[in-house]
Amino acid sequence: MPLSDIEIAQNATMKRATEVAATLGIAEEHLEPYGHYKAKIGLDYIESLKDRPDGKLILVTAISPTPAGEGKTTTTVGLGDALNRLGKKTVICLREPSLGPVFGMKGGAAGGGRSQIVPMEDINLHFTGDFSAIALANNLLAALLDNHIHHGNALDIDVRRIQWKRVVDMNDRALRQVVVSLGGTGNGYPREDGFDIVVASEVMAIFCLATSLHDLKERIGNIVVGYTREQKPVCARDLKAHGAMTVLLRDALKPNLVQTLENNPAFVHGGPFANIAHGCNSVMATKTALKLADFVVTEAGFGADLGAEKFVDIKCRKSGLRPDACVVVATIRALKYHGGVERAALGQEDLDALERGLSNLERHVHNVQTHYGMTCVVAINRFPDDTDAEIAKLQAIMAPKGVPVILATHWADGGAGAEDLARAVISAIEQGPSGFHFVYEDDLTLWDKMKTIATKIYGAGDITADVKVTKQIAKLQADGYGHYPVCVAKTQYSFATDASLRGAPSGHAVNVREVRLAAGAEFVVMVCGDVMTMPGLPKVPAAEKIDLTADGKVTGLF
Repeated sequence: MPLSDIEIAQNATMKRATEVAATLGIAEEHLEPYGHYKAKIGLDYIESLKDRPDGKLILVTAISPTPAGEGKTTTTVGLGDALNRLGKKTVICLREPSLGPVFGMKGGAAGGGRSQIVPMEDINLHFTGDFSAIALANNLLAALLDNHIHHGNALDIDVRRIQWKRVVDMNDRALRQVVVSLGGTGNGYPREDGFDIVVASEVMAIFCLATSLHDLKERIGNIVVGYTREQKPVCARDLKAHGAMTVLLRDALKPNLVQTLENNPAFVHGGPFANIAHGCNSVMATKTALKLADFVVTEAGFGADLGAEKFVDIKCRKSGLRPDACVVVATIRALKYHGGVERAALGQEDLDALERGLSNLERHVHNVQTHYGMTCVVAINRFPDDTDAEIAKLQAIMAPKGVPVILATHWADGGAGAEDLARAVISAIEQGPSGFHFVYEDDLTLWDKMKTIATKIYGAGDITADVKVTKQIAKLQADGYGHYPVCVAKTQYSFATDASLRGAPSGHAVNVREVRLAAGAEFVVMVCGDVMTMPGLPKVPAAEKIDLTADGKVTGLF
């Protein structure tokens, strides 16, 4: 019986963090160890790297997610290991997993099979405490806000227009809408409130876009928590909250160093979801890696319509980063699912369903090449039940698209199984710079930015919103936020807002249900369809299978 992901990780031979750091030329005095196999990199050392040239940046994205899985993180790890095997000094940059999906439906986010980052249990659970620090900073601001109102409300905050929510790093639908301050006058003024998951917090977004402690503090100070009775914005700075919040985040801002199963360096830092936030690891980690390596492999969450679009239009726009190549990950199983096959039958050959499902891959590739202007390679994460006929069909259909389609077996074989993919990516980069560009320009209105994303990237016919939402968007435009990029919160399972629409639906309407200002992160969130910023647990949560043996060994984590 093959080993599970956690069993493979538990049997790994890890090097101490100091040894992994030494492969990048980082001396021990620049590390802050968290045990033997995890360490943070000092901010002073990171500052000392600023004049070094950058390596090449590779973005890994994927087709629209399916229950069959695509293996985007696994491919990121496998590709990084393969590049190192080919003699290219390579660092991978990933997001930290959220406990919500770990205990919910998705499981962990440390890769799989022979392409994982370790220590897997630590990374998937409390890790170095970054998410706890982000939650505490977020909730400190909420506490200071309510405390200010309780003690006289000198800023004249309208309790009906408070925008700031509390957060917890867990899927808990019961917290979506709550009433706070019940129990009498000593507990404050009762009002409706709600919780988001930590990875949807604006503090998380700011954390991942900040370039220094000073930048972090300035951005936090710009957070708009609500409005006065005269509808003037009230910022975290007005509440004198930004200093203390930055103190809570001081150590968390330092990137985390871990390793792959093949003992290659990995930076795992920050973790906004891509379906409800901007879906990329921290700018600090990515920029640091680029100063230390020949190649940096990073990923953007979910499909290329969500994570990659936000990587381009938010992370790259704000940071100046420019990817040198893009890998789009797919599996034959997932493509057949997009072609209409149900999960139980995905192991059976079905060429017609595969051809139908390829529309999803084709649109993602088209978006990457045309609307993002990136050189593209398709990685097929191969499964044992993929047939020769299915592989031949896929390659024949994709051949006219002018994009290499490379089979990879990194899940089973580690870096050795992704060497062909690594060579194809190197070749794509060596062909010269891509024509990278944003999907929209800064001077478009917020409404037109949203419409451009929907029509160009999602294949929609138009966008819609009720009068209340259109008035909110118009007010944000009038208040001077129109130059901000748009961050779309939408189901990850489809180009449409209807998660059941597989393949590449076209002509649909994208309904904007809610709009949120993230003034510190400097983007405007457009919440579309029925996506929730506080997810719920499934009927059978993954938590039910996670346990601890008598000798302290974790089981059931995946």
